[in-house]
Parts: sequence; structure tokens; C-alpha cells
Amino acid sequence: MPVSICAQGCVLSEGQKNILARAAEILLRASNNSGQELSILITSDQVIAQINERWFNRPRATNCISFPQDVSTGVIGDIVISVDTARKEAVLSGRGVSNRLIELLVHGFCHLLGHDHEKGPSFEKEQRECEKRLLKFIMKEMTMPELCVNVDHVATIRQARGGVEPDPVIAAGIVEMAGADGVVVHLREDRRHIQDRDLRLIRQVVKTRLTLEMAATEEMLTIAQDVRPDCVTLVPERREEITTEGGLDVVANRGVVEAAIRRLNDAGIPVTLFVDPEEQQIEASKEVGAQNIEIHTGRYAEAKGAEAVEREFEALVRACGLGADLGLGVHVGHGLNYSNVVRLTSIPEIEEYSIGHSIISRAVMVGLERAVRDMVALIKQGFVV
Repeated sequence: MPVSICAQGCVLSEGQKNILARAAEILLRASNNSGQELSILITSDQVIAQINERWFNRPRATNCISFPQDVSTGVIGDIVISVDTARKEAVLSGRGVSNRLIELLVHGFCHLLGHDHEKGPSFEKEQRECEKRLLKFIMKEMTMPELCVNVDHVATIRQARGGVEPDPVIAAGIVEMAGADGVVVHLREDRRHIQDRDLRLIRQVVKTRLTLEMAATEEMLTIAQDVRPDCVTLVPERREEITTEGGLDVVANRGVVEAAIRRLNDAGIPVTLFVDPEEQQIEASKEVGAQNIEIHTGRYAEAKGAEAVEREFEALVRACGLGADLGLGVHVGHGLNYSNVVRLTSIPEIEEYSIGHSIISRAVMVGLERAVRDMVALIKQGFVV
């Protein structure tokens, strides 16, 4: 492998490893070093201080160390980064930890290319310019996954007493201010939680992106055409179910789904299909004209035992890969929480997470803003700072 990443004396999540590996591969391509090997060690302040003392006679922790190699051997070099220092610097600068790790990776990589800011002002300027150029390459190619928060369960609490609070419209505003990339509501046929009033007011207040989950019925299609959400996710719906129990059977309902997609697309509304992680359903989603799929993660979230969890995770990996190969936007949702979502951040094809129940449940204990910020940190950084 051209890029190898390991952690010593610290914990590095799969999501963080994946982000750093993708950034490193981009750096190699951008510098015309695609065939070279690059080793990255993520470690603690204690370990990096020991390395500094051994090789540079400076017994202190630094944020990054580079060891250039002879490229004629096929190895461009090694980079050592302290995650402890990266965390401190991220807090001081207001950046996410993953973003700071990428910045330090770029800094170390520029040293491997021969730049040395310690030689003087002109050399420092050259290295800064190199870092800016390489960071632009990374930001252009890497898109961080987005979080869309479903506020249905705020309405569920309200409907339990038949009053006016808590108001999902206010919740939608808080969700956006806390860093979510979008708001999701599910208008059900029986109006068990979200009401027509909620949908119309949320449409007016949301500044990011509003996704309307709905069944492909005449009533819902008419409402969608009138309200004009930024996206519609078509889901199956049964009156007796507590929550959506499975994916839409696109194969069996091809004609109905295709007609609904055409009607929504004609109104300028892109469509996502909520489907199980099954090859037939994903391929059918492409064939009927959907722009995106939201892969149902319920089986993974509810799996018991390591073997079952691994089996369902691999099914999600295959499903996400197939969706991306077919040119579909890949979203995931259902049953995801603060524990099981972290592993999914290692799947690079996922563009959007749709999460509701676990965030609203956590909000009861810590507040809605904190609950959203914690989930944003998990899916964009791999851990909560």
C-alpha cells in the first residue's frame, strides 16, 4: 500500500484513519509522487517527545516531525504527528481535530518535499504557499459527510399531551445552529407526530436543507409539490407500525415509484429512495430514476453478537459501494446512535447520515444543541472532542 497509518500510544478511530489515508493519497497525487510509499505514525505527546530527544536532541513534544527518504527507493518518507498536541491546537483555533490532523499532515508532507520554514522568512513563505496549494487539493477532493437531523420525535412528545410544546419548528432552528447540515421531517398519513402546520413553518425557517420523508401517495405528492422541500425521501408506510420497519420495495412497486419520482422531479424536487442494503433494490432505484438512496441501517443497528454485526456491516459496505458505482448519492439512516455510527465513518461512499431518535433521546439529558454537536463531531471527526 502506498500509504500506511498506525497509532502508537493513542487511540485513532477507523473514521480518522480513513480520512487521513484519503488525504495522504491526494497529497501523493498532487505532488506527482503517486508511486511512492508514505508512512504516517499518529502518537501521543510522550512518544513524540521521545522521538524528538533521540533524533534531534530536543526532549519536548512537537505537533509534527518529518523524516524524508530517498525517493529513488520508492519511499518518500515518514511523518509523525502528536494527536495530543493536535487536539490542543484544534481547541485553540476552533477547528475540528480531524481538520487539524490534516493540516499537520500537509505541513509534514511539505517538509518531505524539501521545504523548511526554519531556515528563514523566505523559506517560511515558500512552505506556507506549498501548504495552501496542497490543502486546496485536499478540500477539493474530500467531501465530509453531512448530518441531517429528524425532528419527528420532538413532535411525538408534543402530541403525547396534545399541547403546543415542545415545538418542532423551534427545534429545527436549534438543530441548524448546532451545526447540522439539514432537517428531516416525516409527514405521515395519520399525522401521528409532524403536522401540516409544522411542515409549512419549518419550510419557511430552515436555511440549510429540508428533507420531507413521505409515502408515494396522491395526498403526499400534492403536498410536496406545494411545499417544495429541498428533497423528498420516499419510504414505505403502514398505519400500525411504530416507526418505519424496512426499506421500500422498489422492485415490487416499480411503476408507482417511477411515476412518483417523475412527478417530483418535474417539480424540481430531487428524490431519495429508502431501501434495504440489497443489490436488487439499489439497482432498481437507479433504473426508476432516483437521484439518491438512503440505505436502511436497521439490521446493522439491531444486530446482536460480533458475527451478526460484522455480517450486517459488510452488507452496508457492499451496498454503499454499489450505490456510488451506479452514480447515486449514498445516504444512510435508521437506528443509528452515538455508538454504532462511528464504524460507518470508515465507509467513504456515505455522503449523508439521517438520524433522529438517538439525538432527541440524548437531548432530553444534555440539551438539543449539545446532542447535535456531539453527533456532528462523531460523523465528521470520528469522536467527540
